[in-house]
Amino acid sequence: MSDTPKDDTKDDAKDNAQSPDRRSGVRRAFVASLTGTALEWYDFAVYSAAAALVFGDLFFPSEDPLTGTLLAFSTYAVGYVSRPLGGFVFGRLGDVIGRKRVLIATLVLIGAATFLIGVLPAYSTVGVAAPIALVVLRFAQGVGVGGEWGGAVLLSSEFGDPRRRGFYASAAQVGPPAGNLLANGVLAALGALLTEAQFESWGWRVAFLFSGVLVAFGLWIRAKLEETPVFKAMAAEQSRPEAPVREVFTTQPRALLAAILCRVGPDVLYAMFTVFVLTYATNELDMSRGSALVAVLIGSSVQVFLMPLAGALSDRVNRRLLYGAASVAAGVWPFVFFPMVGGGNWLPLATGVVVGLVIHCCLYGPQAAFITEQFEPRLRSTGSSLAYTLAGIIGGAVAPLLFTTLLSAYDNWVPLAVYIALASAVSLVGVWLGRDPEAAVDEEAALGANAMPGTPAAPGASGTSASTAAPEGQKYTHTHTTTTT
Repeated sequence: MSDTPKDDTKDDAKDNAQSPDRRSGVRRAFVASLTGTALEWYDFAVYSAAAALVFGDLFFPSEDPLTGTLLAFSTYAVGYVSRPLGGFVFGRLGDVIGRKRVLIATLVLIGAATFLIGVLPAYSTVGVAAPIALVVLRFAQGVGVGGEWGGAVLLSSEFGDPRRRGFYASAAQVGPPAGNLLANGVLAALGALLTEAQFESWGWRVAFLFSGVLVAFGLWIRAKLEETPVFKAMAAEQSRPEAPVREVFTTQPRALLAAILCRVGPDVLYAMFTVFVLTYATNELDMSRGSALVAVLIGSSVQVFLMPLAGALSDRVNRRLLYGAASVAAGVWPFVFFPMVGGGNWLPLATGVVVGLVIHCCLYGPQAAFITEQFEPRLRSTGSSLAYTLAGIIGGAVAPLLFTTLLSAYDNWVPLAVYIALASAVSLVGVWLGRDPEAAVDEEAALGANAMPGTPAAPGASGTSASTAAPEGQKYTHTHTTTTT
């Protein structure tokens, strides 16, 4: 054995990883990412359900119910189309001023917009001003959600071990099913307690006004958080980008394209099994509104538990392989689902929705990690936010509209299934273009993000890196030691 003194850096890092402060910080970040995103997606999901159930009659009256629903889904699409603005503005700010400040701003924006929708007068009261105001508020919702996702993913994943990024990043991915669960649960409870006339008159507004309480809770949680260690390292090394949007487009076009395409299939699948399925069940299968909502409620409950498991699974197997296999399953399942529910019975519908959302878990759980891994740390907030929001335009934004249009034009489920299959094929192309997670782990190690107490050095790195984040404005000091035996 060499006489070289033993280097205790690795042991110190291991001890720090187990320290109460370290574990507490990771837990707080995970909970803040999950709860904040769930609250914002509650706001977004309660609108989606209301658009399918009541907004057609209240804000877009028409003699043809399908036309009213189509117009209501047009405002649903506005929430997606406005997301790139949120991605451009807040994604950029996340790389410049920090993840935490951005997350507080987006939460306030979407919460205020949702609350105002709850007090918005209907078309019968103020005429055309009602749908105009609804579109404006929906646009604000979309801007908030567009800026929220990238920051929430980085909040949880940048506090944790980068080699467990699939699990930590899934905190933000639990937000949509948790928010959808809460939104549909509130709507289902109101539907059970109120008559249909009461629900359509004022009951739906309660679900939107409830958002004020939820946003206050989310702000309380996020205000207590610190900035992520990765951003602290960037600030200390003075490596924050000056023009992150331009850099993403000019230096990382393949990463951006891969991240955009991989989202299309999951977005379309989710729109089918949480939004359009409500319209399909009530209008085509003659099922009650309550029974359709319960089916979605059950599927969302399953997702809350499976989403982090799918993220963790992607840390143990090849993330791209899991994503690709789930994309194939997503393209096949609609051809089974629609014939299965053709009889109009509730049990096949609920089973079909659950299976569809389980497949979605295997895509959406690993998705946050896969997307963030495409970009280097200093451009990660901007790149992830842009990919997420731009993909929403060609994926989730138009999906309910296309579903409704295809069904109206062909009066058959086959075009709907073909559409989902094509969207899944687009995601497969994105997976093929993407890179594996090891490169992202190495980049964080080079940045000094492994200065995060207790985060191991990247696999394959010689020796052990240890560093301490300096206050913003000071040069980041990175030490490297090698142990010889």
